[in-house]
Amino acid sequence: MAAARPHHRAPPGRVPTRCVAALCAACFLLGVCVVNRYWAVPEPPDCPSKANSGRSRAVLSQAQTREVIIALDRTISDIEMRLAAARAAQMRNQGVSPSDSAADQGNMRPRLLFVMGIMTTFDNRRRRDSIRKTWMPQGERLRMLEKDKGIVTRFVIGRSANPGPDSEVERAMDAEEKEYNDILRLNHVEGQDGLPLKIQMFLSSALSTWDADFYVKVDDDVHVNIGITRSILARHRSKPRVYIGCMKSGPVIANKSLEVWDCG
Repeated sequence: MAAARPHHRAPPGRVPTRCVAALCAACFLLGVCVVNRYWAVPEPPDCPSKANSGRSRAVLSQAQTREVIIALDRTISDIEMRLAAARAAQMRNQGVSPSDSAADQGNMRPRLLFVMGIMTTFDNRRRRDSIRKTWMPQGERLRMLEKDKGIVTRFVIGRSANPGPDSEVERAMDAEEKEYNDILRLNHVEGQDGLPLKIQMFLSSALSTWDADFYVKVDDDVHVNIGITRSILARHRSKPRVYIGCMKSGPVIANKSLEVWDCG
């Protein structure tokens, strides 16, 4: 008995590979053309347009320039403070007080207990007058306070933004300084943004001008008891590297009945 041979169907016709590739490319190009014509591609919300690109670069450049200027001011102030500290230490090792001038270095004055800088501004003349009428001595008594008690008190103020000869603010400040002789002028432009730099410049200037155990900073809205301040600082005079003040950043808690303030 003969075995029957299996029947095979004819294979279907194949599409050439080149035709498939050409068809895919044509469909892709057609899709791109249709999308670009009928649908607008939205821009990201934070993407600047070409018209504003130049202005954005200019604004960015101004901001960067201001940051560089602030950084330079801080660096210069830090260098001045380091130089003043090194100069004072060198003169102290040589037995010379930084507060002594070249003319009176032969007559050595005793070292001061503290130098107090009262931070003030051009608009706070009433506050300065209130301090002069209450706790801050004037004239000869101010000089005797420095000579007998070793205490120096000065109002600390910088310069105006336009320190020209026609500036009314500068003329008024010069007249007040000449009348009372209790103002320390800094080469610093007044403004709230520059208060930390102003304090640094005061410390640098005070350190290079007077030789003292303590350097004190207060504001012109604070009335100070000089006697109590002197007693407190005198108790810590023999201790090295003493800091008295608030270094915290929390809320201020006040107890009016006890007159105690804490920074929390």
